[in-house]
Amino acid sequence: MGVEANRTEHNPIAADPEYVEALLEAARYNDFDHVKTIDALGVPLDSKDEQGRTALHMASANGNVEIVNYLISNKVDVNSSNVENNTPLHWACLNGHTEVVKILILAGANVSSLNRHERTPVDEAAIGGKMYVIDAINTAVAQVELTNASV
Repeated sequence: MGVEANRTEHNPIAADPEYVEALLEAARYNDFDHVKTIDALGVPLDSKDEQGRTALHMASANGNVEIVNYLISNKVDVNSSNVENNTPLHWACLNGHTEVVKILILAGANVSSLNRHERTPVDEAAIGGKMYVIDAINTAVAQVELTNASV
């Protein structure tokens, strides 16, 4: 049994949908202090609501860089998908948040994951006419490839 499972098992707050909703709302509205407070209460940072959304989905969709970095540093799943199979990267691309796009890719987000409409995050940026997001994706992917290249 992992630490996270143990943390949740003995903490009734951790499973309370109201606290999960509060976490997602704090991430959505860039309330970093509230995110940290909810985390301190023992609510898992990768908790999902009934639509499968996580705090990382909400922070990514709204370009909340500080919260995205906090969540990633606390080991949330950067490839978590909601009920539509959208990942945080899909939402960051759709909404044009290039800094978040770069952060997610450097943290291991899959640029090829398909949502229920069989669209990748790149497709979401292209459909929205956000070519600058595609440039950010290409830059981040190249950086990952260079970092992982053996010399």
